[in-house]
Amino acid sequence: MFTLTDLLRPFLILPLSAEQGTKVATYLGLLLKWNAKISLTALRDPEQIVQRHFGESFFAAERAGVAEASSLVDVGSGAGFPGLPMAIYAPATRVTLIESQQKKVAFLREVVRALELKNVTVHAGRAQEVKLKSQMATMRAVEKFETILPVAASLLEPGGKLALLIGASQIETAHKRLQNFTWMNPISVPESRERIVLVGKDSAESPHAFRD
Repeated sequence: MFTLTDLLRPFLILPLSAEQGTKVATYLGLLLKWNAKISLTALRDPEQIVQRHFGESFFAAERAGVAEASSLVDVGSGAGFPGLPMAIYAPATRVTLIESQQKKVAFLREVVRALELKNVTVHAGRAQEVKLKSQMATMRAVEKFETILPVAASLLEPGGKLALLIGASQIETAHKRLQNFTWMNPISVPESRERIVLVGKDSAESPHAFRD
C-alpha cells in the first residue's frame, strides 16, 4: 500500500506539507464518494486517481509557477483538475473554477467547503460568460479544445500565462490558435505516455476580446 507522499513523489520537487496532504486525502475521499453517484472520472482505483489527476495537476502547478501568480482561472474544471490541486499547492493564489454542469458545480463547492479553501471561487456557467482577468489560466482534458483555447486566453491580463495539460498531439493546435503567445518547450508529465505541460505567455500589448 503506497502513501500519498509515495504516489506524488515523481511529480513534485518539493513534497506537500502535512496540511496539504490532509486536504488531498479529504478531496480524494469526496471524489470517490461522489463518483459512485455522478460521473466525475472514469478512473476507479484510488492510486491511479492520485497519480493521474492529483499528480499531473501538482506537476503543472510547480512547472508553470502557479504560486507566483496572484490569480488563476481553470476553464472547464470538471472534477476540479487541475484547478483545485493548484489552489491547494498555492494557497495565496486566488483561483476561479469555471464549470457549466450543475452536478459538477455542486461537487466542486462541496470540496471547497470541506477543505476550507478560502482562495477558491466556483463559477457556474460557460467561460464565454465570465467577466474577469487573471494572471494565469489553465485547462485540462476539455472538449472542443481548439474552440475553448482562445476563450481561456481572453480571460488573461496582458502578459498573462496559459498552463495547459494536454496531449502532445495538441501542441500544434495551441501554437496555431494563439500565434501571439510565446511558448516554452513542452514538458513531459511523469508516468504518462503522452500528456505534457505547455506554458505560453501572452505577448500582446492589449487585452484579448473574445467573440463567439
